[in-house]
Amino acid sequence: MMSSCWGAALGAAVSVPVLLLVAAPYIRRYVAGGQCKSTAKLEGKVVIITGANTGIGKETARDLARRGARVIVACRDIAKAEAAASEIRAETGNQQVIVKKLDLADTKSIREFAEKFLAEEKELHILINNAGVMLCPYSKTADGFEMHLGVNHLGHFLLTFLLLERLKQSAPARIVNVSSLAHHGGRIRFHDLHGEKSYNRGLAYCHSKLANVLFTRELARRLQGTKVTANALHPGSVHSELVRHSFVMMWLWKIFSFFLKTPWEGAQTSVYCAVAEELDSVSGQYFSDCQPAYVSPRGRDDETAKKLWSVSCELLGIQWD
Repeated sequence: MMSSCWGAALGAAVSVPVLLLVAAPYIRRYVAGGQCKSTAKLEGKVVIITGANTGIGKETARDLARRGARVIVACRDIAKAEAAASEIRAETGNQQVIVKKLDLADTKSIREFAEKFLAEEKELHILINNAGVMLCPYSKTADGFEMHLGVNHLGHFLLTFLLLERLKQSAPARIVNVSSLAHHGGRIRFHDLHGEKSYNRGLAYCHSKLANVLFTRELARRLQGTKVTANALHPGSVHSELVRHSFVMMWLWKIFSFFLKTPWEGAQTSVYCAVAEELDSVSGQYFSDCQPAYVSPRGRDDETAKKLWSVSCELLGIQWD
């Protein structure tokens, strides 16, 4: 009896690793998700990508540069952005990869970026609102907004507002908002938008990603007939620097990296939304793995979307009708 038990245990000890080894390529293929199959070229097109110095933003910039676009790398950390841009220029042979200073946690910086861009560039065909923060300890932006809401939503809301006329003039044009599956856990807490009454950094991230989905929905409605589209996406669970504010998440990300997308894989849906020919007239949708994905009921609430739009304008001191 004892020998048979030991035999079974030994058999399991040998067979499980072998099975995992055999299954590994299939697991990786599943984890990688969808890929953008479009071969569209972007010569003569101008693109802005926020947070393009690392992670999926950098890989998105690399792809669009390879397609011939003039890519504006809009980042807070100029040194890291210059290093990323230099690498992309060398690899793609595209010298039109330009670094511009943009701090989404400061509306003054956002306005300065937009002012300089509009003075220097006559066209804008693709705006990818990619930058984001996640799991930050409680803090506020330069303007007093809770950091997740301020950077992930309000910063991109203001940037899009300031650049929208140039997008319309350059139409057909696209706005791509990087959201997350985490929007399913979010709520728009109008009574405590800045987390001053209660704060949970995981939920704060979820709330901001729901704001991205609602912003996209209302923006698309307002852009009907302009030939400017707006879509949102979930990039997947990506091995990137986004979790840098959480030691536990960084530890888990390292342990389970095999089950996470690479930045290149995570960028595929951003690229898809930016270039796929079949999306020329598609707007107000949410994608994951380069295909339409399910949006939470809160993400489909038009009344909340309209109220969030109004409150966002009030917080930023702008009129966007």
